[in-house]
Amino acid sequence: MIVYWDTSALVKRYVQEAGSESVLDLWEQASWFVTSSVAYAEALSAFSRKCQELPTEYRERMSLVYDSFRADWNGLIRVDVTVELNEYIDRVLEIQTLRGFDAIHLASALVVREKVPSRFVFACFDQKLIQAAKIFGFETFPVE
Repeated sequence: MIVYWDTSALVKRYVQEAGSESVLDLWEQASWFVTSSVAYAEALSAFSRKCQELPTEYRERMSLVYDSFRADWNGLIRVDVTVELNEYIDRVLEIQTLRGFDAIHLASALVVREKVPSRFVFACFDQKLIQAAKIFGFETFPVE
């Protein structure tokens, strides 16, 4: 099974919060791990914000989160933002109004799904993006 990881789902693999256990279960079931290249900056930004919320004595542990994410990053199939992707972004935004990075994530998933026909799950915890993914025929996670 191919799983496309929007940053909202990807972060839950590394930081314990609501939905993390189900994300870890899905991670174990996936055979391909796909995301957009923009997820790197988004995830590191999310980790940094979460680190600021922690008491000082726990902040050192966040370095393990960064290290784990960076180690996994090299094993992810990453879709780059290119001229080809812009055509998919145009298709997405003609049908659904989304924030910029959300349009990039959905367009990235469309590119991969078209090139690799297989069971494909779009993992995301943003309701508007999940609804858009459903419009484009994706199986979504978490299941409502």
